[in-house]
Formats: sequence, C-alpha cells, structure tokens
Amino acid sequence: MADLLFEIGTEEIPARFMPKALADLAAFAEEEFAAAHIPHGGVKAQCTPRRLVLTAVDLAERQEDAVETFKGPAKAAAFDAEGNPTKAAQGFARGKGVDVSELKIQEIGNVEYVVAEKRTAGEATMSLLPEILERLMRRLSFPKSMYWADKNVRFARPVRWIVALYGDKVVGVEFGGVKSGNLSRGHRFMGSCSVLIKDAASYASAMRENSVITDPEERKSMILAGIAEIEKELGAKVTVDPELLEENVHLNEYPIPFYGGFDREFLEIPEEVLILSMAKNQRYFPVHDAKGRLMANFIGVSNNCAKDMNVVREGNERVLRARLYDAAFFWKEDQQKSLDERAEELKNVTYQEQLGSVYDKVQRIKKITLKLADDLGSDVDRAVLSRACDLAKADLVTNMVYEFSDVQGVMGREYARKAGEPEEVALALYEQYLPRFAGDELPSRISGALLGIGERLDTLAAIYKIGLEPTSSQDPYGLRRAARTINELLWGLSLDVDMDEALEMAASQLELAPERLEKLKAFVAQRQQVQLREKGESHEAVALAMQTVPNRPLQMFRLSEVLTKASGEEWFAELVTAAVRVKNLLSKAEEEPGAVDASKLSADAEKELYGELGKLTAAAKSAIAGCDWEKLAATMAELAPVIAQFFNDVLVMDKDPQIRANRLALLGECQNFFMHIGDFSILK
Repeated sequence: MADLLFEIGTEEIPARFMPKALADLAAFAEEEFAAAHIPHGGVKAQCTPRRLVLTAVDLAERQEDAVETFKGPAKAAAFDAEGNPTKAAQGFARGKGVDVSELKIQEIGNVEYVVAEKRTAGEATMSLLPEILERLMRRLSFPKSMYWADKNVRFARPVRWIVALYGDKVVGVEFGGVKSGNLSRGHRFMGSCSVLIKDAASYASAMRENSVITDPEERKSMILAGIAEIEKELGAKVTVDPELLEENVHLNEYPIPFYGGFDREFLEIPEEVLILSMAKNQRYFPVHDAKGRLMANFIGVSNNCAKDMNVVREGNERVLRARLYDAAFFWKEDQQKSLDERAEELKNVTYQEQLGSVYDKVQRIKKITLKLADDLGSDVDRAVLSRACDLAKADLVTNMVYEFSDVQGVMGREYARKAGEPEEVALALYEQYLPRFAGDELPSRISGALLGIGERLDTLAAIYKIGLEPTSSQDPYGLRRAARTINELLWGLSLDVDMDEALEMAASQLELAPERLEKLKAFVAQRQQVQLREKGESHEAVALAMQTVPNRPLQMFRLSEVLTKASGEEWFAELVTAAVRVKNLLSKAEEEPGAVDASKLSADAEKELYGELGKLTAAAKSAIAGCDWEKLAATMAELAPVIAQFFNDVLVMDKDPQIRANRLALLGECQNFFMHIGDFSILK
C-alpha cells in the first residue's frame, strides 16, 4: 500500500466554484476507486485558489481479483446417476474455459445448478491510475469553464501544472497539454515557483514552507483568529457572515487579516449601503462598536504578507474611499427628486413587454393590497397603506438602486424618512421584501406584509397570464419563491387569507383565463404542501388538512400541527382504522344507506354509537366552522373508543337484511362525521 497525491495546479479559480468542486472531487474519487476495485483508506479533497488537491491514503498496490460466476445446467442434467459429468456439464465447462472438475454446485431458487467461477487477477494500481486520474479531471464540472490549448479540453481555469504521485513514483497523466510530474508551485508572491514534492506525506509541509495552506479549514481558522485580534485592538465587534468568510477562505492561499478605516462623514449614508460596498464589492468585514453601531473601519484579508502592511491598508482604503464617494454622490443626488416624481417615472419602465410598465404593476398591487386589508378586517390605516402602495417601487429608478440593486427597499425606506413620510410608510417600503431568504426576519408591521403579499400575488397571476410558469428545470420569474414567501408571511404573522379569493382577485385584473387560474391555484397548493412537509408535518396530516380547509393556508398549517401531534396517539390509530372499515363496508353495500331506525338498534355498542354521533357530529362541525382544531381533535378522540367498541361487539353484515340495512345506515352517519373532516383512508 502507498498514499496517492494528485494536485491540479491552475490559474486562480473563482471562490464560488470551490465548495462543489471539493465535494465532487472526493466523491468521484471514491466512485472511481470502487469501480476499479482498489481498496483504500481515507480520501480527502483540499484546495487553494490555484490548486485542487486529492489525497488517498493506503491505496492498495493491486486491484482486487475479479471473480465472475456463471450458471450452468441443473445438477440433474449435469451429472448422471453415478455422478459422472454429462456432455452438458463438459460443454459448459469448456465454454467457460475451466476444467469440469472445477465446477461447483449452487442452489438457485430451490434448484441445484452447476456453476463455473472465473477468476481474473487484478492489475497493478500504478497501471490503472493514469486513466483514473485523467477521468477524474474530465468529470469535474464548473458553472463556467475555459479552454486554453485544445478546444475539446476545458476546466474552470487553465491548468498550469499537475503533480501525481503514488508513493514516491510519478503517475503519468496528461491533460490539456500539461504532463504530470513531482514539481508543484508555491505562493504566487511569497513562495518558490518550483517546489519538489517527494510524496503525499510531505506535501502539506512543503507547501507550508512556501506560504501555501492547502487545508481550507485551517485558512478559515487563521482568518477568524486574525479577526479576533483586531476586535480586541479596536474594541469592536465583528459579525462574521458565513458566506463572506467562505469566500475569503477560497480567495487566499495564505490569509492575513488586516484592518483599515474610512472618513466618518460616510457614516451618514445608510448602513446597508456601506456594508454592501464593503462586503459585496471588496469582500471586507464591517465593524460595529459595543452598542451595535457601524464604525468607520473595515477588516480585509490579504493574500500577501507585505513588508509593510500599512501599504496594503492604504491601498485598500483608497479603493473603498472611491466607492463610498460614489455612494455619497448618489445619496445626495437622489434626494433632489421626490418619491412621487420617481413613481411617475415608472410609467417609462417596462415590467414585461406583454404586461405593461412597472407603474401598471404598482396600480394592480395597490388594489390587491387594499382588498386584502379589507378581507382580513385589518385595522391598518388605509391612507397609510395606500401611500405605501403608491411609493412601493419608486426607489427602483434612483441612482443608488441602479448602482446597488441589493438595496431596493432599503433606499425606499431611507428616502421616505428623509422626505418626512410617516414611519409606517417608510417601513412598508422596506418590509415588503421580507423575508428575503429562508430564516430571514418577517415584517414588523402588517402594512409591509400586505404590500409584499399583494406584489407576489400579482407576479404569480401575471406570469401565468403570459404562460411562463415554472418548469421542472426553470423558474425565471421566481414564482416558487413568491409562493413560498406568501405562505411564510401568512403562517408567521397569523394572517387568515382565503387563498382562492386572493388569487381570483389578482387574476381578475389581468383577465386570466379560467384554465390558467386553475393551474395557478394547483401550483400554489402544491407549494403549501411541500412547505408544510418541510416544517415536519406528516404527509397524511397535511393531505387531510388540505381537504378540511383547502383555501386557507393559516388554518391548514394549524390543523396539520394538531393532526401530526395526534397521529402518535393510540386513539387516533383506532379512529383511522374504524374510518377505513366504515368506508370499505359502505362501498360493498348494494344500496345507499337510508336513515337510522333507532327502534331497531339492539346491541349496547350500536345504541351508544348512535347516541354519541349526533352530539359529536355537531361538535365537529362547530369546531371546523370556528377553526378550533384542538376541539376537533378532542371530538375525534371522544368518538374513537365508541366506534372501536362498536366494531368489536357488532356484526354489521347481519343475516337479517333489516338489521344489516339499519347498521349500514349507522355507518353512513359515521361516514358523514368523517367527511366533514376529510377522507381518513389516506391516513392508513
């Protein structure tokens, strides 16, 4: 056994490519070794911006011997009464290249057959590795690939060197005109351009001596440790964004955190703009003081340990200062026009060529939003809500949002505050976009939530109007996200909206064809089902809840919770079993059950069931009408032992046709109870 080292040296690969590339490299290696029957120990993938590295420890020197088993004739046909091989056995052995004496007996499907085993000795691993490693490189895929010599050979970035060692021997690999060897390269600025690698075991230390840390987790620790030191020095607090941290990990081979500053006058710009300029454009970490206020500092990560880090700091400060001057200019310039003027400009901004302007969309959103407020009986100030609708998209035509699209909504809020709009209007302009992602905050005011729901309802109806609804592979207008966000808002803020009515309202403004509307309703219902399952509700509970309250997502969610909790109770299992028996027996009845004749009830169990059914059915109807799902569960729990006792003590299909008909009528009353809730057979 020996260790394998495989390093693919490249030009700098984009940081966003790396997580998938690492996972794929390790997974594909495992698959290739398994397919080649080469035993091995652990497989590990590492990387820096300029290299992908695979190591496999204790890789066997030879692949395992291959044993193929071939089924021949039955034993009875292969040997005569004296046990001598027949012509059938001899012909089978000859055809498989084995001696007849090597045939074995194996039972297959309760019949004994002769089988032949053909063993092929495994090849040397060294002879198999060139093809395996080249195949590994070709299997790796990236969001964008390049070619540099041969147009048929592509990789994330041009490959410049390859190190392939099995033990201390070079494995011959060629890719894109580059041949493998035992020479790697160190850090672009702080290492040697030629580093001799003896074997896999010495690789990491050789790289470290040349200022390359190949383990991403170690680079992450270096960055976090550096940030912690700077926090102490500045008396500050840094909230480390995981995505920004990962990006910095994959941008640097030897990360060196440093800090810089900018003019305090820039703190007058909205904080979100400053953070966006630092984090997204420059990959800097923003810095806050002990009270959570943004400081005029930033933390960057350098890939070069300069002799004088002040030079690095000053260079980064100059770049950031230029960006902040732009932001400050946009901030001042945008306030020269009112939001009402901006809103009028939306008439000249096309939303979609078949759907008119953004201004047209805003007018539709306003009608939907105000109707939602009325339907919910919300106490939100209609004048405030109407004003928020009018200004909802005004910030889209500001310089700041044009330059920094991620701050739409943020700038609407800030410009509204500067213009003296009511705080609820300003907040609604921002909170209409919440939640922006899974786990994000919800709107703090109902006005922002209603505005956000109104916009998303219009988007759903509009895109279904022009036939660009999502497919299995594409969702260009983000309709799945829109439906998901609506549901999260309804559930998170306890908004009891009738979804069918809301969709019909949105569709009516666009004259959506009835068949398109039905498809839209089905799409939204499917998203509700998926999301409820993601929340941990059982599939059966969700399906039943969607029958009970099909158009009201909030009640659907609450009922699903109650049913999922009840599904673990003994009484619930009894009730489901009984409901299924009721349905099955009624399906076999020759006639529709009539009314129950109480005078013909003879058994105590059927008398008790009949007596309880009227009361419990009324209670269930009342609970459903009032959306009191705990009461509904209690009613179901009360019925469960009664109906279970009935089936234990009473023979429904009695020989006497009148008794049988009366008992089937009683089951019809039971079915009436169950169908107020839904088809319980889906729970079985």
